[in-house]
Amino acid sequence: MRDAAEQLKRAVRVERVGWRLAGICLAVAAAGALTGGCQSEGADSSDSAPPSGSPSEGGDPSEGADGSSSPPSPEGLPAPDDARELLDGLTVAEQRSMTGYSRDRFPHWTSEDGCTVRQRVLLRDGEDVVTDDDCQPTSGSWYSAYDGETYTDAGDVDIDHIVPLANAWRSGADEWTDERREAFANDLEGPQLLAVGDRVNQSKGDQSPDQWLPPVEAYGCDYARAWIAVKAAYELNVTEPEQRELGALLDTCGGA
Repeated sequence: MRDAAEQLKRAVRVERVGWRLAGICLAVAAAGALTGGCQSEGADSSDSAPPSGSPSEGGDPSEGADGSSSPPSPEGLPAPDDARELLDGLTVAEQRSMTGYSRDRFPHWTSEDGCTVRQRVLLRDGEDVVTDDDCQPTSGSWYSAYDGETYTDAGDVDIDHIVPLANAWRSGADEWTDERREAFANDLEGPQLLAVGDRVNQSKGDQSPDQWLPPVEAYGCDYARAWIAVKAAYELNVTEPEQRELGALLDTCGGA
C-alpha cells in the first residue's frame, strides 16, 4: 500500500499544474463557448510552484505580491468569459423535491490502487503529505482557500463537493442513475472536489452561492467558475437567485 501511495504522490506532484478538466473543456466546446479555451495554469504560471504557506516554508499563501489577499487558484478553470457563456447556457428552474434523497444515492470515496478518493484529494491538495500503509495521511499541510487557514491534521480537513450532493439532487441529479451519481461524487477530473477546513465546509452545508460564499471574498471568482463548470459539465439546473449571484461573482474576476 505504501508503494502505491508513494507512486500516487509522485504522479500528483508531476501533474499538479496540469490537472486536467477534460469533461469541462468538452462541455464548454459543446456549448460553443470556448472562446479563450479552458484556462489552465501551465509551467510558466505562478501556480507552478506549491503554495507558499506550508509551515515548512513560512509566509502566507493568501498574500499577494502587494500584500493583498489573493488565494491560490485551482489548476484549470474556464476563463471568466467562457464561464459566463456556460452560465448563460444553464437551464434556470426552481429547485426540485428532496424526496428520495440520501447521501447513499451518491456512493463516494471509492477506492483505486489502494487509496480512496478522499485520500487521493488529500494527497493532491496537500503539501509534504506522508501516508501510512493504508494510504491515510499521517502528516502534511493543507491550505483551505475558503477560510485562508492552513491545517496540519488531516482530520481537520474535509473534501468539499463544490456543488453539494443535495444541491445536485435538487438540480436534476434525482433523475440520474446511481452510477452517474457515483461518478459525480468521485470526480477527480473537474473542479468538483477540494480539500478545505472542516468547520468552514460544515457551515456551507448544501447551500448554493446565493445562500453561502467562502469567507475569503477574494476566492469568489474562482468559486463561481468552479461551480458553473461543474453544473455545465453535468447539465444541472440553476435557480434565478443562484444565476444572478454567479453572474455577480464573475464581475469580480477582472482580468483573471
